[in-house]
Amino acid sequence: MLELVISAGAVYVGVNGALYALQRRLVFVPLGRPGAPAEEGVADMRTVRYPTSDGLMLEGWFKPPSGRPTIVYFHGNAGHFGERAFKARYFMDRGYGFLLASYRGYGGNPGRPSEAGVYRDARAALDFLAREGTAAADVVIYGESLGTGVACAVASQYGAAALVLEAPFSSLVDVAAHRYWWTPARWLLRDRFESISCIATADAPLLVLHGGRDRVVPLKFARRLFAAAREPKELRILPAAEHTDLYDHGAGEIVEQFLDREVGERLASRP
Repeated sequence: MLELVISAGAVYVGVNGALYALQRRLVFVPLGRPGAPAEEGVADMRTVRYPTSDGLMLEGWFKPPSGRPTIVYFHGNAGHFGERAFKARYFMDRGYGFLLASYRGYGGNPGRPSEAGVYRDARAALDFLAREGTAAADVVIYGESLGTGVACAVASQYGAAALVLEAPFSSLVDVAAHRYWWTPARWLLRDRFESISCIATADAPLLVLHGGRDRVVPLKFARRLFAAAREPKELRILPAAEHTDLYDHGAGEIVEQFLDREVGERLASRP
């Protein structure tokens, strides 16, 4: 019996050691690279390059606005930004500017991703918009899944017209502890994305979108984040949606209506 306990303990320690060593491969999953914008249905976007504060040069796709704010989009942990071009198409067709931002190590960009690194990348994207002449009051910060952690972090530091979070979490630690309940995940995780610690200082109207059937990020974590946010805020749960299919359940229209209400009226009142 003692030998069995020792063997089981050794396996447990070994598995946890492997998870600790490989955790960034589980958190950050850059797959593939985008083709030309025209191949993704956004021929009117141009490829742009902008520097990070630690010397990397990142690529994204950008189109200036036509009388509406500019959305900067921070994508989730897997794939590349080109796979989100259909969302850019939706809003550009309605006059919004759009920056499909990317991260180090994704989509052919140099570097290796980490929490601190992708925060630098997000700040570089916002600095690019500032150099393009886009004021913070005309920028909508939009995050998807892991990108909601990025969006919350920069929204707490930069002014913005609005903050949109699609499938967000209170912290990546909460999600990891839920999924890997049999491990000491709260002690092991290096990239923690503690959105709940910065959401209350994000001074912008907030929209949270979440799928009622999301098994990747359970709804309770979005509710926890939403409860910590300041007003004005709105939570929209799409009952039949899962984690990545919210636009199949009307998310685009919900975001558009929110922006019309919270941002459009403000722009219309300008002298």
